[in-house]
Amino acid sequence: MSFLKNFLKTNYRDGGAPRGTSSFRNLSEEELEAHMSVARYGDFTLTDAVRPSYHPNIVPRTGYRNEWYVDQDSGARIPVLMTSVTRERLFDTFLSLLDPLGDTVDVVLETSHDKSNGQHTDMYREQIDMPILQSILYDYEDLLLDDGCCGIAVLNPRKPMEVQLDEHKLMFVYGHDNADYELALSDNKVARIENLKFITEAEHVHSSSDEFQERFEQLCYHLGIEN
Repeated sequence: MSFLKNFLKTNYRDGGAPRGTSSFRNLSEEELEAHMSVARYGDFTLTDAVRPSYHPNIVPRTGYRNEWYVDQDSGARIPVLMTSVTRERLFDTFLSLLDPLGDTVDVVLETSHDKSNGQHTDMYREQIDMPILQSILYDYEDLLLDDGCCGIAVLNPRKPMEVQLDEHKLMFVYGHDNADYELALSDNKVARIENLKFITEAEHVHSSSDEFQERFEQLCYHLGIEN
């Protein structure tokens, strides 16, 4: 097995493709290297966390669409804003979506490090002041943007509202009163596109590294979360 194919196997996790059907598996080392080096699609720049299939049929775009989350136990329907933002504006947009949550929030860190089946582990921190949280997140911008095995959700259970930046670096806003969040997206030049397609709706791969796993453990420590 070539170095790059071994790198793909150990550092990238397949997503969105049935087992054995990945478009990456029969590529040459040169083809893989060229594809993984492409981050820009038109005016959209991907983070290092994900790459689309070798023949992408979904081109990433900045925008959001309205969706519904349906609770399987209760059947309750919760509105969702599903959002994709180019790398240059992603982190600032994420922070602006946190502001309407309030002064004190809960945090959930999601990790799929050391997992190959797409599952992840959630770790909780309750009751952290928003200014302290945002200060910590600034120090870990590289991890939050470029680690394809790390995600974060920030929520206010008293509203209730939740903002998530997942491991694909898509953002989700869950809650019934999302007018302030749509305004924040508009202020960040993120438009509503109801037929918008996301990278998760086709084959893609996640990227991570041992260094990012160490950084994730450091983030847990600074947030007071036992890892």
